[in-house]
Amino acid sequence: MRAVGVIPKKREVGVLAHAAPHLHGPDEVKIRTIEVGICGTDREICHFDYGTPPDGSDYLVLGHEALGEVVEVGSEISNFRPGDLVVPTVRRPCPHHTCPACREDRQDFCVTGDFTERGIKMTHGFMTEFFVEEEKHLNLVPKELRDVAVLVEPLTVAEKAIAQVWQVQSRLPWANGSAEPGQGKTAVVLGAGPVGILGAMALITRGFKTHVYSRSPKPNPKAALVESIGASYTSCETVTAEQFAEQVGGIDLVYEAVGTAKISFDVLKVLGLNGIFIFTGIPGTRAAISIDADLIMRQMVLKNQIALGTVNADRPAFEAAIRDLGVFKKRWPKALQAVITGRFPMDAYRDLLLGKATGIKNVITL
Repeated sequence: MRAVGVIPKKREVGVLAHAAPHLHGPDEVKIRTIEVGICGTDREICHFDYGTPPDGSDYLVLGHEALGEVVEVGSEISNFRPGDLVVPTVRRPCPHHTCPACREDRQDFCVTGDFTERGIKMTHGFMTEFFVEEEKHLNLVPKELRDVAVLVEPLTVAEKAIAQVWQVQSRLPWANGSAEPGQGKTAVVLGAGPVGILGAMALITRGFKTHVYSRSPKPNPKAALVESIGASYTSCETVTAEQFAEQVGGIDLVYEAVGTAKISFDVLKVLGLNGIFIFTGIPGTRAAISIDADLIMRQMVLKNQIALGTVNADRPAFEAAIRDLGVFKKRWPKALQAVITGRFPMDAYRDLLLGKATGIKNVITL
């Protein structure tokens, strides 16, 4: 069958012949791939910044943001049946018994670093016609979310981040007892890509007054989408971080989804009292920047601030993302659809992966 992948030793990207998968265990499920989202990670792998094929293979099948349909199940499968829609998780546990995280299915906090990741590290991804997966790594998706379910994986970034916000901020009398726990708090999202926009939606539904601070000046389609869901949009090219902070008031939470250090550390300097800053982006290799480290350190101490990084997601984050997509679809049906810029056939892979990045979220259909 056909698959899109990379051959790192040859520095090649293309459509490859990939063996059709078969069930080998009673807890496995065979899935027909419906859609796979393209993200910055895929593009970086295609520029050979990272990406590792499985042992014994000279190529790596790409794709980790997938929606599929169950076509066959193993004898011990009870939660899925043919015709079900599923979204797979990405990271797989390391083999070491000494890793408490992986032994408890929390490989997102693996302590050995020997985890594998579908389409990224030592395990083939989903940008192919069929794949086989263990039942425990699959998440059932309601039929009514078929048109947006490819957004589940990028939304899990925000879901895991928000879960950690509640855990960390329990150190404070932060919670207000409201059904909307962010009520009365101000959140800033850095970046207006899919991870940023979906994160803004998640924060708004939790009651935060939400502002997006990104690069491109208005007017632009991303700004229009952000404002259509009730968030404000400000460009860092026209308003400095200090000016932005004066406009929005005290910043309780920053959700970074821009992957750029300069913007991030500029905003870290204006984080409010008892504030929390969540890093999710992974900057590429760039020239070093200057930061006011003494100021940042002083403020983090005197203002009781927290900064933390988060990567990958656990099953509760995927389940929360599926629930929230249902909420978003009812509240902002047009805006949610607009996050997906376009759907393209597999043969369009070269422009999507190697050409100039365009739109918000592009998707390959199979």
